[in-house]
Amino acid sequence: MIEKFRDWNHNRHEYAKEWKERTGGKVMGYFCTYVPEELLIAADILPVRILGSHEPQDVTEPHLFGMYCPFSRDCLAQGLKGHYDYLDGIMIAHSCLHIRQTYSSWEKHVPRDFSYYLPVPQNLQTEHATPYLAEEYKDLKKALENWIERDISEDDIQRGIEVMNENRSLIHKIYDMKLEENPVVNGEETMQVAITQQLIDKTEHSKLLKEYVEHLKSVSTKYTDTRLMILGSENDDIDFVNMVEECGSTIVIDEHCIGTRYFWNNVEQENGGEKLVQIAQRYVDKPPCPTKDWMERHRVTHILELAKKYDVKGAILIQQKFCDPHELDIPAIKKALNEVGISTLFLEFDVTVPIGQFKIRVEAFLEMIDDDDLF
Repeated sequence: MIEKFRDWNHNRHEYAKEWKERTGGKVMGYFCTYVPEELLIAADILPVRILGSHEPQDVTEPHLFGMYCPFSRDCLAQGLKGHYDYLDGIMIAHSCLHIRQTYSSWEKHVPRDFSYYLPVPQNLQTEHATPYLAEEYKDLKKALENWIERDISEDDIQRGIEVMNENRSLIHKIYDMKLEENPVVNGEETMQVAITQQLIDKTEHSKLLKEYVEHLKSVSTKYTDTRLMILGSENDDIDFVNMVEECGSTIVIDEHCIGTRYFWNNVEQENGGEKLVQIAQRYVDKPPCPTKDWMERHRVTHILELAKKYDVKGAILIQQKFCDPHELDIPAIKKALNEVGISTLFLEFDVTVPIGQFKIRVEAFLEMIDDDDLF
């Protein structure tokens, strides 16, 4: 059943075009996981995460500095090359400088019918963050209503919340299966599910996800290799994950914005509560990106809790080249993991992953972990 998720991932553009033709709806490309998809779903808009292709390109130099992160440059290249021409709109939630410049360059050189820059507080730990963000959502709601030429009702917003909560809860069931000593699902399979979660109509995705969860309950094949965690900068590189697992490991947990940081928590609802406030609270409370982990630093504690819960033996720390926020975080994360006996390997990503070089380093890392386990 994983083949359907793989097909969705590989044919993401074809799916969006077909969805648009089938439904007559609008498609919104978005940068950054702080975009509240609940409101887009309430407006009957298909949210599509803008991702790169992991292929070398030479079209972004006039628009982005060469020392901007390769993920940001790769995303812009996809727009400049016309791969996302089916998008009706684009939007971003305030995040790092590099992806903000990607959005600005895209807006200027690949114009769409609708574009929106959503302010999100950098300091999410203040008591003002949630009410501030909820007010910004009101402005976003008005902008969407003007664009789609209809009101977005409270029932519409409730539907958006329920659709997103269901989808997030279902993928948690798969990650829960990786708590087992010998899980029935590996890192490549969960990454296929997580990536497509950000590309496919959530209702359709959840339908298949329910079937996949039931299917996994009857699977007898189990993964018994070294339990690893991957974390850090954005990583949706399936070839890299395959390579790591083919070296003799199983990635049982991740902490990056394509994976758990995207879906980890739900919108918590209370009777009589204002829905936009509840949605805002969810995004304030979600595992933070390092750009928003201020003033107190919570990411390290969260990562250590995941590592303990999923019984990882090693962690691969990933940094997209020139990614300053993660570069600042990684030394503290490495130190904390090492102090609790978890070995770490640091890898710096560029547009394309140098699989051969990385494979040698991953093999050596796994050998080191296995040798440590003998004593």
